[in-house]
Amino acid sequence: MTKEQIRRRIEEIGLIPALRVSSAEEASFAAETVAACGIPIVEITMTVPGAIDVIAALARKHPDVIVGAGTLMETDVAHRCIQSGARFLTTTGLDLEIIAVAKREDVLSIPGVLTPGEVMAAWRAGGDLVKVFPCAQVGGAGYIRALKAPFPQIPLIASGGVNQQTAVEFILAGAVALGVGGALVPREAIENRHPDRIRELARRFLGMVRAAREQKANHW
Repeated sequence: MTKEQIRRRIEEIGLIPALRVSSAEEASFAAETVAACGIPIVEITMTVPGAIDVIAALARKHPDVIVGAGTLMETDVAHRCIQSGARFLTTTGLDLEIIAVAKREDVLSIPGVLTPGEVMAAWRAGGDLVKVFPCAQVGGAGYIRALKAPFPQIPLIASGGVNQQTAVEFILAGAVALGVGGALVPREAIENRHPDRIRELARRFLGMVRAAREQKANHW
């Protein structure tokens, strides 16, 4: 898939599950489970033990899943993630050097931002999608709505505090997608290999994104 195809796929599905796992086996289990539910996207954060090896194993075993690298802080690590098969790079805060790495390697970048100035800087630097983090702690859906007013052309991803109670409001506020962690892929469900729990949560979140988008379309 090209970078543009990956961006469209993320926007179409509207969810980026962040996997907090302890092994490649756990990552594979979680990725297989969410992909079977219609979410063939996973983000492996650099806080995961052996994260780059986990990315490589996932990319090799599940070529149909869009595997990304998250919580990046160093450009050399970003390069290694790309070499291991990561198809998008995301940071917690604004890092212009990692955006530049992604541009040079023709890989999708999702820089993390918080302020209006950072939104502008991330977009001007070539960020493909812009992740607002942490959303819930700075006003939730209202903050996304406030940012969309001056930046209607910038695709914002809501991340931080996204759960079953807030998902619909974030989409209604203008987020093109949601970054979701334990609310979608709970650590205990991964560790105990409970696919039914993850499948049910995936079904709910996909339904909430779909319902919110339909509500927006009908409203306008």
